Amino acid sequence: MSAPERIDLDAVIFGGGVAGLWTLDVLVRSGRRVLLLEASALGSGQTIAAQGIIHGGLKYTLDGVPSESARAIATMPALWRECLSGERLPHLGGTTLRADWCVLWRTAGLRSRFGMAAARKVLQVQPVVLDPGARPAVLRDSKGEVDRLDEPVIDPASLLADLAQRHRDLILKYDFENGIDFTMHNGQLSAIRLHDAARKVELDLRPRAVVLTAGEGNGALRARIGLDAGTMQVRPLHMAMVRGASLPTLNGHCTDGARTRVTVTSSVDRSGRQVWQVGGQLAEDGVALEPAALIERARSEMTAVLPELPRTGLEWSTYRVNRAERASGGKRPSDVWCEREGNVITGWPTKLALAPRLADRIASLLDAPDTTRTAPETLPIDWPHPAVAVQPWERDGAWIADR
Repeated sequence: MSAPERIDLDAVIFGGGVAGLWTLDVLVRSGRRVLLLEASALGSGQTIAAQGIIHGGLKYTLDGVPSESARAIATMPALWRECLSGERLPHLGGTTLRADWCVLWRTAGLRSRFGMAAARKVLQVQPVVLDPGARPAVLRDSKGEVDRLDEPVIDPASLLADLAQRHRDLILKYDFENGIDFTMHNGQLSAIRLHDAARKVELDLRPRAVVLTAGEGNGALRARIGLDAGTMQVRPLHMAMVRGASLPTLNGHCTDGARTRVTVTSSVDRSGRQVWQVGGQLAEDGVALEPAALIERARSEMTAVLPELPRTGLEWSTYRVNRAERASGGKRPSDVWCEREGNVITGWPTKLALAPRLADRIASLLDAPDTTRTAPETLPIDWPHPAVAVQPWERDGAWIADR
């Protein structure tokens, strides 16, 4: 194997989810020489499993208290809308907008009415009461109030493809177990060597900074380079899915007091069937349940919160996903988090909607571009690029039909 050509870089980013790809775009636009490394498929952890709602803070204000989480996320829907419409970089014209807004509906209890009344006092984007004729069909006869909330819903797979296509040549796939070596020198990660054993080629990367935005993978990366892996916590979810030609389109939240009882988002699978992802409190409670038990719970919840939902020809399944975040005693952090140790920056966005905020924070921790060094416009050798991850409902897995 011949000696690899050395490539000097301002930064190497690990992790090709929304956080890493958005950060890559920000750094490239700032004039920095950057490569992004992904060990699997783009977005294969949290991003592809996300429901795609660009939250504006509703679920953090149902107790009537303007929390830090609500303040941090309040401006995100407007920022994303500007990117989707081409008014702000990165332009996301290739990202599918599943819905321009969500609905809110409530269970009938006094606790639920109090929660929404409290939220109205502190929300930056106020819910708007919908007339029955403007409601989604499945909620048209709902006895309670149904509101519109201007939280757009995007398709995560198309977002990943949209962000990646801008900088495809800068996004490389690597083998975490056998295809990468790290060199530390005086507390700095000074060199990264990539191996492609099958083709007997190598790359020698010399970054001024290394950025870890690999979600749950940050733990293994930090351990591999000698940093404390205990700075990360993992909070699991067990999501339900339902599909069928009779399902209507629905994107929204059913609230019950200070909790989001269920959150539903709609997509269409490769066979043209409507597919719902069902999260919220159901997915939190489902962590302790086996798939069959969660499906039974999901059926019961759907009957309770959507009594008009068609019941014919439906199939149910589940998937598990871990939320990786800065360790916060098991509680959800209130904002993005990033920290620089030597020349390594580790970051977690906490929510998909906050990826732009994290990217800007990371950029602020980096040194200015080094204009005295040059990097090749293209890599000296052809190197494999990762594909976009498969959506949860398109994976091989068991689906259970309604009896």
